[in-house]
Amino acid sequence: MSRNINQEKGPAKPFFKWAGGKNQLLQEFDSRFPYELRTGILDRYVEPFIGGGAVLFYLVQHFPIKESFICDVNEELILTYSVVKKDVKALISLLSHYQERYDILDENERSFMYYEVRDELNEKRRDIDFSIYETKWIERAAQLLFLNKTCFNGLFRLNSKGGFNVPFGRYKNPKIANESNLLKVSKLLSQTTILLGDFSICQEYVDDRTFVYLDPPYRPLNQTSSFTSYSKEGFSELDQIRLSKFFAVIDKIGAKAMLSNSDPKNENPTDHFFDDLYKPYLINRVMAKRSINSVGGKRGEISEIIVMNYQPPDIHGT
Repeated sequence: MSRNINQEKGPAKPFFKWAGGKNQLLQEFDSRFPYELRTGILDRYVEPFIGGGAVLFYLVQHFPIKESFICDVNEELILTYSVVKKDVKALISLLSHYQERYDILDENERSFMYYEVRDELNEKRRDIDFSIYETKWIERAAQLLFLNKTCFNGLFRLNSKGGFNVPFGRYKNPKIANESNLLKVSKLLSQTTILLGDFSICQEYVDDRTFVYLDPPYRPLNQTSSFTSYSKEGFSELDQIRLSKFFAVIDKIGAKAMLSNSDPKNENPTDHFFDDLYKPYLINRVMAKRSINSVGGKRGEISEIIVMNYQPPDIHGT
C-alpha cells in the first residue's frame, strides 16, 4: 500500500542514495553561496554532475531560481530523474509493489529477490535507448531505485560494460517507496531541464546570470580509496584537468561557480594538484565525513576543498 502524501512534511530531498552526497555540507555551502543568489540577480542554476541532487533541491527551495539545468554522464541516473519528472505516479505504483513483496520476505528470500531484479536490469540494458524517453523507462527506474535502496551501502557502481554490480545489503526496513518525497521532487523537476552527457555540454546554458555548482567524481586520495566507477566511462585525472579548463570558461562568461572535490593533502601534504589547477580562484577547506571506505576504522572526518570564482558573503571555513 502506498503511503499518504501528507504523511511526511518538509522539503523535497534526494530520492537516490549517492556516495559522496552533499547533504552534510549544505550548511558549509550555504554560507558560501553568492550574494546574488539571494537577491535574484542569479536566477539560473546549472549542475553538470547531478548525482543525488542535494544541492539542487536545497537551492530551488531556498532561493529565487527561475530555471535549472541538470546533467550527468550516467545514463541510468538521468533515466531515473526523467521518469520522476514525467511519470512519477506510475513509478510510485511499481515501487509500492516492490515494497509489499520485499517486506514479507525473510533475509534469504530478500537476497534472492535482489539478485533476480539486478540480473533482469543488466540483461535488459541492451534493449534500452537512453536517448529517447519511452514507457519501458518507468520499469527500469523502479528497478534502479529498488536496488539503490536495498544494495550494500547505497552505492551506485557500474562495471566497464555498464552493468550494475553492487551486492545485496542487509537492511531491516528499507524505505523503497517514498511517495510523499517523490511527488515533491517531481514537482520541483517540472522547472528543470534534464540533460544526458559530459559536463562540457552545459556551457551553452551558462550566462552571466547563472550559478554553476560542480561536483565531479572525486579524485581518489590513494589507490584504495576509490570505489571504482559511478559510470562505465570513469573520470580520470585528465578529466579533472579538463574540468578546470571548463571552470575557467564559465568564469570568463561571467557566471558564478563553485566546485567541490577531495583534498589530496589529507594523504600527502605536498600534493598541490588542485591548488595548482585552481590557483586563480578562492579555495576553502572544510571537514566532511567519509562513509564508503570498506575499512570501518578509516571512516571519519577528512578535509575536502571548495573552489569559488567569487568572494562569498560569509566565510567560516579554513
